[in-house]
Amino acid sequence: MSDAVRALRDAAPSALAVLVRRYGDFEACEDAMQEALIAASAQWPRDGVPDSPRAWLVRVAARRYVDQVRSDVARRRRESIAAELEPSPAPVPAVDDTLTLFLLCCHPALGRPAQLALTLRAVGGLTTAEIARALLVPVATVAQRISRAKARIKGSGEGFRMPDPDELDGRLAALRNVLYLIFTEGHTASSGDQLARVDLSAEAIRLTRQLHAAAPDASGETTGLLALMLLTDARRAARTDATGALVPLDEQDRSRWDRTMIDEGIALVTEVLDRAPIGPHQLQAAIAAVHDEALSTEATDWIEILGLYDLLARLAPGPMVTLGRIVALAMVEGPDAGLAALDRAEAASGPEGTALAEHHRTWAVRAHLLERVGATDAASLAFVEAARRTLNGPEQRYLASKAEALRTTAG
Repeated sequence: MSDAVRALRDAAPSALAVLVRRYGDFEACEDAMQEALIAASAQWPRDGVPDSPRAWLVRVAARRYVDQVRSDVARRRRESIAAELEPSPAPVPAVDDTLTLFLLCCHPALGRPAQLALTLRAVGGLTTAEIARALLVPVATVAQRISRAKARIKGSGEGFRMPDPDELDGRLAALRNVLYLIFTEGHTASSGDQLARVDLSAEAIRLTRQLHAAAPDASGETTGLLALMLLTDARRAARTDATGALVPLDEQDRSRWDRTMIDEGIALVTEVLDRAPIGPHQLQAAIAAVHDEALSTEATDWIEILGLYDLLARLAPGPMVTLGRIVALAMVEGPDAGLAALDRAEAASGPEGTALAEHHRTWAVRAHLLERVGATDAASLAFVEAARRTLNGPEQRYLASKAEALRTTAG
């Protein structure tokens, strides 16, 4: 990633927050910021990144906003208003209002899908296509959700402020979901030639730290989410080799894992499990902690992981939870038990069975289990199908190489 692109991604959320605080019109400010980002993407690579990228974006976007006001149909009547909106020469405040902007995007007038889409777009920095892949919905659907969400916030008349205490819990739950989606996209990109997007995962961790420090955490789920991110991101350096090729968990050099992040994550999840009701993020963090504490795949306490997945499946059932439990079951009871459980899960009626049957990770798990029982030809075909269904380059190449290796062995 170039310095200009990195500076844009870092500065854009807080610059938009400054603009919304100044003018109050979220939809118009977001449109103006998009024009400023286009201008910056053309100018910064050529002329260099300005000393204060955020101030540059605020200044340019503010001018675009004023131009929009002046070009309204009631130009003459609103000319005096537009004159008062001229950008102030005062410096941009140092305070980071990104969290407030996140919570505005999680307005209770919006449904959960709209909250996720708008927050990912306005603050998370994901494109509409990336959001569509993250949410497993069409691009056009995401675009409509974002447009309608901005209009609803405008219509609600809500100012740019932290929510009242009685509103906070609902918005925090939505915000945690958004942060986890951003982190997930950063940990394993939904498309492209890089396995991970470190800028996204780092931003998700930064914002989760900010949320953890700024907001009450009676549920323990914000602490659990931060622990989960740290324990997962700690393995990042070992997930690829020197060429950028994917290295699966059981083949990773665990000496390359970040022990500082692991120690912090374990301390967080241990503390929260002792004081708060058990929640899904805490359970996922506990699973990650068991992995990170083990010296090898063979030394991993798979029985404990299976028990944690049993709890997680009751609290927060879903396709990926089911798939994770099947992997743990196969490690405890053998690959035949895992394959039987996978067949049952895929055959289940409803959206979960459909989502499992169509997801590339389901095909990859099936391929690994078939390889373990010696069904080489079937495993090779399953690896091919898994590779066909993912848009992530390193994942594609790894899965295709597994298929080719099995074909060579069979031949």
